[in-house]
Amino acid sequence: MQRLSYLDAQFLHLEDQNSPMHIANIAVFEGPAPSRDEIERVFEAKLQYLERYRQRVRFLPLELGRPVWVDDPHFSLRYHVRSTALPAPHDDEALSALVGRLMSRLLDRSRPLWEVWLVEGLQNGRWALISKSHHAMVDGVSGTDLLGTIMEKEPDAPLPAPKPWTPEREPSDGTLVRQAWSDLNKELRRRYQEVREQWQKPEQALQFHRNIGDGMSELARRLFNTQPVSIQGKIGRHRSYAMARARLDEVQLIRKAFGGTINDVCLALVSAGHRALLAERGDNPDLATIRSLVPVSLHGTGATAILGNRVSGMICDLPVHLEDPVERLHVVTGETRRLKASHMIEAGAYISSLGDISISMFVGPLTRLFVRFNEHFPQRAISTVTTNVPGPRQTLYLLGRKMVESLPFVPISHGSRVGTAINSYCGALTFGVTADYDTVPDVATLARAIERDLAELVRRAQYKLREAANAQALPAPRVEIPLPERVEESGVRPLPAQGGVASA
Repeated sequence: MQRLSYLDAQFLHLEDQNSPMHIANIAVFEGPAPSRDEIERVFEAKLQYLERYRQRVRFLPLELGRPVWVDDPHFSLRYHVRSTALPAPHDDEALSALVGRLMSRLLDRSRPLWEVWLVEGLQNGRWALISKSHHAMVDGVSGTDLLGTIMEKEPDAPLPAPKPWTPEREPSDGTLVRQAWSDLNKELRRRYQEVREQWQKPEQALQFHRNIGDGMSELARRLFNTQPVSIQGKIGRHRSYAMARARLDEVQLIRKAFGGTINDVCLALVSAGHRALLAERGDNPDLATIRSLVPVSLHGTGATAILGNRVSGMICDLPVHLEDPVERLHVVTGETRRLKASHMIEAGAYISSLGDISISMFVGPLTRLFVRFNEHFPQRAISTVTTNVPGPRQTLYLLGRKMVESLPFVPISHGSRVGTAINSYCGALTFGVTADYDTVPDVATLARAIERDLAELVRRAQYKLREAANAQALPAPRVEIPLPERVEESGVRPLPAQGGVASA
């Protein structure tokens, strides 16, 4: 039994019928497709490394403590591993439509909160494995998920021997409540000790709280409502999905020419996508303010990184009002640099940590009340979410088949009808764009604009670097200083002939 963190529990409280809080990954493989039984054998062997995937959420009576993970005595692997086939014409559009349908359905909370779909019939003899896990289980920006655990680095790697598993007996309600209040008491005492130790160095403590105050001030400033646009408002139960592709070496080329980080280039591309989407929908992008929540993972490395969320974030203004792609990139680079220096990330992490000492019987109901209010009166402070998920750099395999592509999916919530996830894998970058199907069915417009803007930035980066290289390759110009025609004009006497002595 393990208690959910405050943030993990919030992902459960924030979920309703119209706002499922699961994330997903679509892994595309070269053929031939394995059978469903073969996929089940892989999971049977690897679940020994994924204890959370045989556990379900147990809520405490009257919410007298945060929920806990308990072993599911009725766990059935066959329930979680499913299969389907892609209809004609088997292209990206058909795959996107399937992803949208699968992601529109809530996960069953009476069971472990995940499922995997084997999808046959992709173009060029390919197939896919779609993993869908609740955000309460997986840190969506740490880059560690279910598929990352079952993959192998070698095509002929043997499967480990399955280990027998016996579910632990569930504790009683009384035991759970007593343990919850005992854990809260221990956490309060631990925090008190931390504060005492911190103030043993007053200068550092004052600087820490000054930074947190600065970060909270910047965060509060970004939470004021913006002028409404069509990609904000109520959302329904159904999702649309689109994808865009880039190469990491293309992004590095752009960075080399114009500066910034990989994430800055990605945010600039997403800004271009939103500008195109707003223009097509009749909004005026020149007057729009589009604020994106950019999650930042606080996880370190290690085998336990898959368990739970440790996330903060920045709220970044996307420069959709700018038409020039290079100018957009420069503005994004300056914006993210300023936000990192503003201590907003540290403030977000500090606020989240305070949740672990909050009273659950108040937090859960208040959060759900906020969700119901937001459903009828959607927030307008945050227009979208953009998350960058780092993936493996080396090629991965499953049952000897090579994974050729990794596509991400990010959930959306009330008020924000569009979200973008970016995933890196083996030298490639993929953009997965999620939208509300009923209000933003034209989400492919955003994806196509990302690819167009990328092509333009690459063209201009190549031109700039080529011009710089040509300038360096040219010989240094010969500078000649003309001598005056007459001594009287210059006021300088000529040097004497060789061997002579100049007279005064």
